[in-house]
Amino acid sequence: MKIGLLGVAHMHVYAYVHGLRKLGVEIAGVAEADETRGRQAANDFGTHWEQDYEKLLATDIDAVVICSENALHREIAVAAAQAGKHILCEKPLADSVESAQEIVSAARKSGVKLMTAFPCRFHPAAAAMKRGVESGKLGNIRAIQGTNRGSMPGGWFIDKAKSGGGAVIDHTVHVVDLMRWIMPGAEITEVYAEIGTRFHKIDADDCGMLVFSFDNGVIASLDPSWSRTKSFPTWGDVTLEIVGSAGVSKVDLFKQNIVVHKDATLKTSWVNWGSDMDAGLVASFVDSVRNDKPVAITGEDGLEAVRVALAAYESAAAKQPVRIIR
Repeated sequence: MKIGLLGVAHMHVYAYVHGLRKLGVEIAGVAEADETRGRQAANDFGTHWEQDYEKLLATDIDAVVICSENALHREIAVAAAQAGKHILCEKPLADSVESAQEIVSAARKSGVKLMTAFPCRFHPAAAAMKRGVESGKLGNIRAIQGTNRGSMPGGWFIDKAKSGGGAVIDHTVHVVDLMRWIMPGAEITEVYAEIGTRFHKIDADDCGMLVFSFDNGVIASLDPSWSRTKSFPTWGDVTLEIVGSAGVSKVDLFKQNIVVHKDATLKTSWVNWGSDMDAGLVASFVDSVRNDKPVAITGEDGLEAVRVALAAYESAAAKQPVRIIR
């Protein structure tokens, strides 16, 4: 199986390539508009660099991994679908609902597989929480509290023309997807959000508090802020607490770690061990392509997460709850 990398702006591409290589997948090229970044990635991955992604799409690759800036997802993904290449697209699927819909439609029309990169689904603790909810042991779900707090990444992530926003579009999508996955069939119908820039001198939002109303009566809250300091032992967190009528379930996806204290850096850090969510994600995608199976996380899943994140921005601007119309 041959995969082309279309865009390497997002740091997750390195974890994905590591997982792909373990599966015997050939990295058949890097397409990246930024020459310095593209040449560096191609050198790191032992492959060639193209500035024009169309050249890579014209080869015999089977699939692509898109890790470009968010604003380029639509253009690249639609071109990949039209070229007949299966697609694993970094989250968020797009920087607008319309662009996400266009990607989904293009993949459907061309008959290619489209998977959104939400690796948290592949963490054993998240899967165990889902099984616990589905077993009924927690009773009827009443509320969910989630966090995806991280450090501010800088670079193109804080350039709204390239990212589509700031912390809210970057981190909301992960946890919204987990919530929808844990409660199959439930959809968010209303969003209320307070969003601001309180931690860094940047031109994008770096914090927010979001409240969701689901159509099954569940109320959920989420903190997707870039509020972790430089001294924090890892880049951030992903946590969920589910409150049911018969019990409460909590998960912290980065709890498995070795704590390291270094004199050289005067910093404490975490070295994660055990499960590898990114490896699980790419293994699922490769299995879908190789064995012609449905993808585990669809383009529609990516679309719904984008829809909620952008509704949060709309709510914050309007200073009132926003109903989601599908």
